[in-house]
Amino acid sequence: MPPTSQGRAPGESVKFLTVDEESAGQRLDNFLFRHLKGVPKTHVYRIIRSGEVRVNKGRAQAETRVEDGDVVRLPPMRTSASSAPDVAAKPVPAREFALLHEDDALIAIDKPAGVAVHGGSGVSFGVIEQLRAARPAAKFLELVHRLDRETSGILLVAKKRSALTKLQDQFRERETGKTYLALVLGDWPANKKVLDAPLARYLLPGADGAAGEGERRVRVVAKDDPDAMRAVTLVKVLAPVVLPGEAQAMTLLAVTIKTGRTHQIRVHLASAGHPIAGDEKYGDYTRNRHLQKLGLKRMFLHAWRLQFNHPAAGERMALQADLPPDLADVLPPAAREQLSKIP
Repeated sequence: MPPTSQGRAPGESVKFLTVDEESAGQRLDNFLFRHLKGVPKTHVYRIIRSGEVRVNKGRAQAETRVEDGDVVRLPPMRTSASSAPDVAAKPVPAREFALLHEDDALIAIDKPAGVAVHGGSGVSFGVIEQLRAARPAAKFLELVHRLDRETSGILLVAKKRSALTKLQDQFRERETGKTYLALVLGDWPANKKVLDAPLARYLLPGADGAAGEGERRVRVVAKDDPDAMRAVTLVKVLAPVVLPGEAQAMTLLAVTIKTGRTHQIRVHLASAGHPIAGDEKYGDYTRNRHLQKLGLKRMFLHAWRLQFNHPAAGERMALQADLPPDLADVLPPAAREQLSKIP
């Protein structure tokens, strides 16, 4: 049963979409993309951020999961044929990704850096759209979680709605084990093992100076901040790193997150005085330019290991995605050897 709509003039008045069983579990932004053909994705994100989109009369985030029976309110938007672009949207290129595991319930891929997990915010398509294009016969493919565009490593995709729900429950209840490899600037203190600092999201000013229209960012805030979300990161030193031609030390870390906040690792490490090498948003601009000349062309953050219970069989699974060559080749031989010996 398709979503129902109400309103005086389609495309020019307030609309209400009722989520059906088939759409239950989708992110709000993906739900809207499917039902607002011809509306730019940047505009969809803008009306979500501004609070003009309501779910059951309440504000919602782009990543909010809609459920069967939810009522989604949309502000007036012109989506008639006369206002639609004359040029058809370019087709999404089909693409398969390196597989770490696949069965009837899920796919685990090794996501390359530079590829968004889904389209939106100026990105036409991402991993999930390309995977669907490569597998047109697949009845169901949905992202279980997210990785930043510049982060490489393990990404889970559900092949069944039951698998999606069970896996997302594990992520939400912190029953998964998520460990990243990060190369940070400076000597990380060996006794600094826990970062427990609340985070809050905010938007940079837009191009015209308008507040709330620019790039999304995250910062550490006080515990009593109204937007504070608790975030806990565990840090383990793996190896000191000094690159050839560099006088300043760096540290290779294994970082385990107990909460999955946006940009959590990047902000926590930067706020501790040790930003991730190559991080364009929260890092050291001058050092990043120098590191580029030494071979580091992007942020050194990789989703390395992931543990979870299989959504159908129930057994504990442990996956690992080795460092890709563009990061491994940056490390000196001693650090690579030490990494290979970690059980």
